[in-house]
Amino acid sequence: MKIAFIGFGEAARAFTDTLKGTGEADFIAAYDILQSEAVSSEARSRGLRFEASAAAAIEGADWIFAAVTADQSLEAAKSALTSLKPGQLYIDINSVSPGRKKETASLVEATGAIYLDMAVMAPVHPRGHATPVLLAGKTARSLEPIFAAHGFAFETVSEDVGSATAIKMVRSLFVKGLEAITVETMLAARATGCLDRVMGSLADTFPGLGWPNNVEYMFERTLRHGIRRAAEMREVAKTYDELGFVGRLADAVADVQEQQGKAPAHDLSKTDLPDAISEIVEQRFSLNK
Repeated sequence: MKIAFIGFGEAARAFTDTLKGTGEADFIAAYDILQSEAVSSEARSRGLRFEASAAAAIEGADWIFAAVTADQSLEAAKSALTSLKPGQLYIDINSVSPGRKKETASLVEATGAIYLDMAVMAPVHPRGHATPVLLAGKTARSLEPIFAAHGFAFETVSEDVGSATAIKMVRSLFVKGLEAITVETMLAARATGCLDRVMGSLADTFPGLGWPNNVEYMFERTLRHGIRRAAEMREVAKTYDELGFVGRLADAVADVQEQQGKAPAHDLSKTDLPDAISEIVEQRFSLNK
């Protein structure tokens, strides 16, 4: 089975590393909009050709994983249309709205290729392709045996494209929203000199959240992945708008994620959390410690 990637970031690399162990996957090529030496090196070190276009990367592939940032998912599909062939499987793991996946499926299926809506429901490290995923699409159930044979941890939720991503998008408002609320609360607490009191009060009220370790984790996630998570939250906003709910709530979460993603990343395991928060307060709001 020959596999190609459109987008060769964290998810694609993790899937490559663990799928190699199945013995049946032959990774042939990758394309990434970042045509950098760093990304090409990541692909080549894993035995993949690094191509200058999506169309070139997917030539001869049986499976194509689309793993780009949320704002580029439709453009990624469009860039592959001239090379998509009947029978190729286009696996869209991008964190986008149900409407976006339906639009993408329509384009892909018009070429005769097969479209699969896949939602990745947990961080891809350390399990890689064995990270829990949800599947949706016309052929999802017929593909179950081959996914099982390759060690995917999957559940088929529907034949309707968009059903898998809907679950992730609705859930993401809570997960990424909790990160944003925690980050903004701690930054404001530090800026007003009441970090210890606020942290202590929240620990008493919500002991099950694991204070202060949960704060460190949420800062780490937003600092390292805020830009990508912000793009995902814009799609969450579209999902909620499509449903007639309050999409601007997700947009506000995206604003926080984006601000964090633009700040220098900290190794919080080597830095006292209050000091790291103080630095971020200074960077974001130009306040004195």
